[in-house]
Amino acid sequence: MNRQRFVDQVRLAFLLHHPAIAQVHHLKIHQGEPHVIMEHVDGPSLDTVLNLVAMLERPVSSAFALYVTVEVADALHHAHTLPGEQGTPLGIIHRDVSPRNIYLDAYGAVKLTHFGAAYSLIVGREETPHLLLKGDVAYASPEYLRREHLAPSSDVFALGLVLVELLTGRHLFNVDDAGEARSLFLRPGEQVPKPEESPSLPFALMRNLIEHYEPDDVEKAVRGLPESVKAIIHKALRRDPAQRYVTAAEMRDALLGALAQMPRPYGRKEVHEEVLQLISDASAHRDRLELPQEGIFPEGLDAHELFVRPEGPPP
Repeated sequence: MNRQRFVDQVRLAFLLHHPAIAQVHHLKIHQGEPHVIMEHVDGPSLDTVLNLVAMLERPVSSAFALYVTVEVADALHHAHTLPGEQGTPLGIIHRDVSPRNIYLDAYGAVKLTHFGAAYSLIVGREETPHLLLKGDVAYASPEYLRREHLAPSSDVFALGLVLVELLTGRHLFNVDDAGEARSLFLRPGEQVPKPEESPSLPFALMRNLIEHYEPDDVEKAVRGLPESVKAIIHKALRRDPAQRYVTAAEMRDALLGALAQMPRPYGRKEVHEEVLQLISDASAHRDRLELPQEGIFPEGLDAHELFVRPEGPPP
């Protein structure tokens, strides 16, 4: 990564102060190289949770999915509306809202991480090269894949995809042989943006899926969910940004309304307990799948000892 872009990203992260955003504490230059000290989130990512879901062949509860996305939407709204020194919005767009960048700590708190892919209007920032694609394209909005103007609704789209995956256990564009389709949809002579990180789906394939999906495809994916939840997903996943929630706060409020309709209150304690149960249940199948995070199934521990909350109140 370009050093100046790295420093720009840290400068941006210093400005973000929200309980659902992992905090950056310090930037230090050691032997000419920048190093960052940031909050350690002692718990699994949603990517790991979804792998546990795949092992068990059952999705998380609707309340879990709604609560987590409420927290992420609130964190995104904080970032989207953050003003600079002159009081004008910095125009921050995360650009990489995906399961591997959303963590759950040992108390059940949700933490959005990796603003390293974020776009902003911070004065003096170095522009991202046109053919460098930041973030996981499997959660990219249509306008981002077309290299068009981004707005908060771009992150709303990505969060909508995360919500679908949590509720169903499957990505909206579930592709079994993505690796074999890597070059099927390239246009003659096309220069393909280079992902900065390894994507879950090839760029050309994801762009083709995005360009051709319809509301019926979304409806098919979320069949059986409550109508109030389906309505949120449909609005978040409109191809036209103008038809989505304009702000992450609007999506958050809609999600809160759906969460309020759940049979019982749901919060951090319930997140912690549900993840603990997932890990416990999946521990019997640990040989079926290699998890992206080590230490989820510590050797020598019984199922009930996994992901145990530390003593004392949350920080």
